[in-house]
Amino acid sequence: MKSKQKVDWHNKIAIVTGASSGIGAATAHRLAEEGLHVILLARRLDRLVGLAADIKQNGGRADVIAADLTQENDRLGAYEEIACTYGCADVLINNAGFGWYGYFMNMPWSTAMDMMQVNMSAVVHFTSLFLPGMQTRNAGHVINIGSISGSIPSQGVAIYSATKSFLDSFTTVLYRELRGSHVHMSVVRAGPVITEFSEKAADLLDGLHLPTEHMGVTAEAVAGRIWGLLRKPRRVIYIPTYLRVTPWIELCFGWLADRIGPLLLRRQLKP
Repeated sequence: MKSKQKVDWHNKIAIVTGASSGIGAATAHRLAEEGLHVILLARRLDRLVGLAADIKQNGGRADVIAADLTQENDRLGAYEEIACTYGCADVLINNAGFGWYGYFMNMPWSTAMDMMQVNMSAVVHFTSLFLPGMQTRNAGHVINIGSISGSIPSQGVAIYSATKSFLDSFTTVLYRELRGSHVHMSVVRAGPVITEFSEKAADLLDGLHLPTEHMGVTAEAVAGRIWGLLRKPRRVIYIPTYLRVTPWIELCFGWLADRIGPLLLRRQLKP
């Protein structure tokens, strides 16, 4: 039977990967406002230092760890630093990730490999490192930031969609393994979010702008829902909520995506 234990998150340790911008930065701000001590983890040290300063100026607690999540040694180093300094992690937000838009045949292998490392390997690695401590204490929450692309494979985002489908399955399996404990697993299936995501995708070699780059909810709205998940754990949430119909859309209208998707992709082709 699922536990209804209410958790007091004040002064708990929350790790946020990909915290230098977008959803990660907004989530770090929100969790710090709610009294958690946030550990900001990403590549861009200057961004992390600036974010930590903002959080502290607003009365929160934040520390930074610069790491390239494509590198296993960097991930291990970050874990060891956290374990030695703080002893444990109460919350793990696996947010780090990036996308690329264009025909798969034009995607550089180095980009595909880096995407799989950040979007999948880093999530599995950090979860494998921090989850045992949560299980020992019988307390904690791991939240993976997924995407509706995991439920609706779309032209132009082959590897990205595949990585998010992986997160859906990975989260579901661990959620079921942890049933009956006070350790929770959740996945956030978000639609378009107004961040630097599309701009970064287009800046990569042979990358294009996503058709949804000017659409979506704010990163702050996503951060609010993530805080809601900590207060009321669930296996999956959709952002916006109406997107919970997306699995049925693929099932019933996948044929329509087969026709419209290629048209949107062709429109984005660079001369």
